[in-house]
Order: sequence, then structure tokens, then C-alpha cells
Amino acid sequence: MPSSVTGATATATATAPARRPRHRLSRVAFYAHLWLGVLSTITLLAISITGILLNHKRGLGLMPDVAHSPTAAFGDAIPLERLAYAALVAAPPDARPAWRPGDPVDLALIDRMDVRPRNGLVKVRLRDKAATEVTVDLASGTVLHVGARGDVFLQKLHSGEALGGPSFVLLSDFAAVALVLTLISGYWLWLAPKWSSGRGRTIAEDP
Repeated sequence: MPSSVTGATATATATAPARRPRHRLSRVAFYAHLWLGVLSTITLLAISITGILLNHKRGLGLMPDVAHSPTAAFGDAIPLERLAYAALVAAPPDARPAWRPGDPVDLALIDRMDVRPRNGLVKVRLRDKAATEVTVDLASGTVLHVGARGDVFLQKLHSGEALGGPSFVLLSDFAAVALVLTLISGYWLWLAPKWSSGRGRTIAEDP
């Protein structure tokens, strides 16, 4: 038998056991790459699109940006309770259906108060479906703006909370993990054949 044939046979015999585990791993990576991509496509698209919109929420008019400067020193700001009361008075009736001017401040109606000392204002966001936001001057209590926050639903959709509460935030976690595994499996499927062919050439060229 010619020596070249004998060498080729020995090389194939030596490399075959090493290729089998790598081949199985490549098959696992292929199917993981395929099905993780299929199962997470909709979630990843939703996260990507809402992320782009949230990055440009001011330019798209989804978040009111009230230009304002302080009218007094921050130490002269009126109490938060009075600011919240002014916001509830200025809010549309459907944003505070059971509350009337003269009633005590109902904290259940208020989602959050975003105090901005450098701008001399506070943004009072209500818990209604429209996510009504009332901007009030810190020193005088003057209402500067009343409007809906269009980015609140996008934030909840981005996190998965809009689909049924905090438990659906796990969808975003699943999409993030799926994206990482898809990237890893994709790199493996790309690099493994190159590595195998390079190793095969090296063994074949050895005397």
C-alpha cells in the first residue's frame, strides 16, 4: 500500500474521534440558534422598536418638555402637598373621577412627583390610563402644563409590564438571554468549521 494512502488513513482515524463531539456541539448550536431566534423574534422586535422610540421621545412629542427657569430660590419652594393639590385641581376630571377641589390630596391618584430644582418645577404624574402629567412651578404653584405622557405605555411595553403586570417582565429577561445565546451559537457555527478545517490541514501536513 502506498505511504500516502496509509498516511491519509491514519490522519482520518486520528481526527474522527475529535470531530464527533464537535459535530454534536455544532448541531446543538444550530438548533439552539434556530429556535431561540424563532421564539424570541416578536419580543426582540418589540423591545428594539420601543427602545428606538423611547430614545427619541422628546423629538416625537411623547414626553412634554416644558421650558422653565426657577422663579425663586429652592428654599422658598412651597410644600409638596400643596403642589400635588394644585396638580389635582388642574387635572382633567376623568383623571381624578372621585376627587373634587377642596378634598384632601388623594395619594392613590398620584403615581409619582418628579422634582426638578434646576428648572424650578415639579412634574406630577397621575395614575389614570392616559398617564396625565401636570407640571407645576415650585415657588408659586402655577400650573405650567397639563397633558398625557405618551411614553408611559411604550416604557411598559418595552419592559413587558404592559402585557399583564410585573410578572411579564420575565419576557424581556427571556429575550435578553435568548439574544445572548443566539449570538454565542452564531459565532460558534461560524468559527467551528474554520477551526476544524485548519486543524485538519495542520495534521495532514505533519510528517
